[in-house]
Amino acid sequence: MNTLTKLREAICLYGRSLFERGLTNGASGNISVRTPDGGLLVTPTGVSLGALDPAELSLFDTNGALLEGSPPTKEMPLHEAFYETRGAKAGAVVHLHSTHSVALSMLPEVDPDNALPPLTAYSIMRLGKVVLLPYYRPGDPEMGQAVRRLAGRRSAVLLANHGPVVAARELEAAVYAIEELEETARLTLLLRGANPRLLTPSQIRDVVDHFDVEWD
Repeated sequence: MNTLTKLREAICLYGRSLFERGLTNGASGNISVRTPDGGLLVTPTGVSLGALDPAELSLFDTNGALLEGSPPTKEMPLHEAFYETRGAKAGAVVHLHSTHSVALSMLPEVDPDNALPPLTAYSIMRLGKVVLLPYYRPGDPEMGQAVRRLAGRRSAVLLANHGPVVAARELEAAVYAIEELEETARLTLLLRGANPRLLTPSQIRDVVDHFDVEWD
């Protein structure tokens, strides 16, 4: 089995897993992966992540031309912006409409520069600081421009009233990270108004330094 075939199957496997666990619904959410030759393999538009066909995934060459498969997700500008600005640090991008993350994005007290409170070491390790971006119409190219303005400094963003987007070196890492984002959002909502004990600045710095997290 060649690498491209493995990537196709991995996208479908993780997509189905995310869908079946309720982390995205209907035909929402999208996944992309960098191919060995520098192109992109992307989930199609209007297709549930729970029912992906490896043969129908959208395959792009290094110039952005569609080589085969169905038309891609309308969120392509969002994915492309992460690949352009993150370079070798972005080998895969996952975007979901996961419930708790979307709910968190609507709360007025959320810090746009650091949307997740420091509840656990794992959210810091996997995500660094998560930026809350303003609302944009789905598919609006301005979402990509908003990511570009971050200049590659962040691997995860939360789109207001829309959902999370995470980039990582590999698909598995991106999936694990976006799951961590959703779980931390859920914890944040559960603890809202309860005055929880957060990680201290020194504890955060210890995690950041030990695991070489992008934070400052």
